[in-house]
Amino acid sequence: MRKPVVAIVGRPNVGKSTLFNRLTGGRTAIVADFPGVTRDRLYRDVEWNRRIFTLVDTGGLFLEDPEFRDQVQAQVEKAIEEADLIVFVVDARVGSTAQEEEIARALRRARKEVILVANKVDHFKNRQIVYDFLSLGMGEPVPVSALHGLNIDELLDRIGAALPQDFPDVAEGQGVRVAVVGRPNVGKSSLVNTLIKEDRIIVSEVPGTTRDAIDTFLKKDDKTYIFVDTSGIRKRGRVKAGVERYGVARSLKAVNRADVALLVLDATQGVVEQDKKIGGYLQEAGKGLIIIINKWDLIKRDGGKMKEYELLIRSELDFLSYAPILYVSALTGKGVNRILKLVDDIAAEQEKRISTGNLNGWLNESIYLNPPPSPKGQELKFYYIVQTGIKPPVFVFFVNNPALVHFSYKRYLEHQLRKSYGFEGTPIRLAFRVRRK
Repeated sequence: MRKPVVAIVGRPNVGKSTLFNRLTGGRTAIVADFPGVTRDRLYRDVEWNRRIFTLVDTGGLFLEDPEFRDQVQAQVEKAIEEADLIVFVVDARVGSTAQEEEIARALRRARKEVILVANKVDHFKNRQIVYDFLSLGMGEPVPVSALHGLNIDELLDRIGAALPQDFPDVAEGQGVRVAVVGRPNVGKSSLVNTLIKEDRIIVSEVPGTTRDAIDTFLKKDDKTYIFVDTSGIRKRGRVKAGVERYGVARSLKAVNRADVALLVLDATQGVVEQDKKIGGYLQEAGKGLIIIINKWDLIKRDGGKMKEYELLIRSELDFLSYAPILYVSALTGKGVNRILKLVDDIAAEQEKRISTGNLNGWLNESIYLNPPPSPKGQELKFYYIVQTGIKPPVFVFFVNNPALVHFSYKRYLEHQLRKSYGFEGTPIRLAFRVRRK
C-alpha cells in the first residue's frame, strides 16, 4: 500500500511553508516575508490519528516571472494531478483574489477533494472570513493561524477524514514494480528503452525531459515487470520555476509504490552529493535497490579500473553497502540483460521470512561469537528475536534494556544476519524492545 499525497497549493506569500512546518512539526521549509522563497518541493510524512500521508510543500503559483506566468495553467494541472488531496491555502487578511479564482476553477475541473484553508486568522469568531471565500466554490474555509499553531488540530482532522480509508497501490496488473530514479541526464529513459527494446519514452540530452512518472510494462518468461521512468531529482534550488517542479513528487510517489529501485549513476561523473541524497531516500523508504553505473562504455578501462571504481562507489555510498552494483551501457546495451534477473532476486529477498526457531539459534551463536559490550557495568541481555515484517524485512530483538545496545553492535548484528541469510539488495530494519514479563 502506498501513502496518499497531500499537496499544499496557493499563490505566493499566503503562508504555505509556515503551514507545512506546523503540520509536520518542524521547521523544514524556509519561511520569509517575500514571495517565491520555495524553489522546489519539500516532502514529509505526517501521522495523525493512525493515518499516515505524505505532505508536499510547493512553490507559489503566479510568481512575477514571464516564463512561470506563461505556464500557470500547466503548473496547476500538474499539482492537482500528482496529489490525492489538495490543501488550498488563502490569506484571510487579503480576501479572495483573481488569481485564487483561477486556481479554484482548475481545482473544480479536476474534481478532486479540496480543503480550503484560510490562513493568518486573528479572530476565529469573525464570520466575514467565510463570506469572503465562499465565491471560490470550495465550501467554508478552515480558519487557522499557522504562525501561532491555532486550529491546526481541526485541519488535520479534516485531512484525515478526506483521505480514503482504504488506500491500495494503484498498480495496473500484477508484477514487480521497478522505479528508475536518479539525477537528470544520467540515462534513465535510455535504460528503460533498451530494456523494453522499443522507444516508448522520449529520450533527450536536455536534463529533466521526463517530467511525469511513466509506467511501462514488460513481460518476459511469464513474468511481468512494471518499469516507472521518473523525472530527474535535482538539488534543492536547481528546480526551475515551471512544469518541471511538479514532476519530482511523482518520482517520490513512484518510489513509494515500487518493489525495487534502480539508482542510476553517470559513470563519467562518479558519485555526487545529490546521488547520496537520493540513495538516502531509497534506503529510508525500505525499497530493494540496485546501483546502476550507466555510460560505462565512455570509461577508458584497464584491468583494475572496475575494482577501483567499485571501491569509490562503496566509499561514497557506504550506507548502501547491501545494494549490488551493475555496470551497463544503455547506448550499446552491454550489461543491461542482467538487470531483470537481479530484480527478481532482490524482490524475493525483500519477501524472505526466517522462522523464529532458526533466528534464535542464529542469535545465540552470534552472541557467543561476539558478546555485547556492557557500558558502565550494566549487562545487556538478549532474550529472543522474531521477524515481524517484510518489504523490508523487520527483526525485533527483545532485551532487558534497549538503551544499552550500542550502534556498533547493531551493525554487527545486521552484518551477521546478512552473512547467514543473505538479504542482498534490500535494507533490513532492526528494533530493540524490552521483554514483557
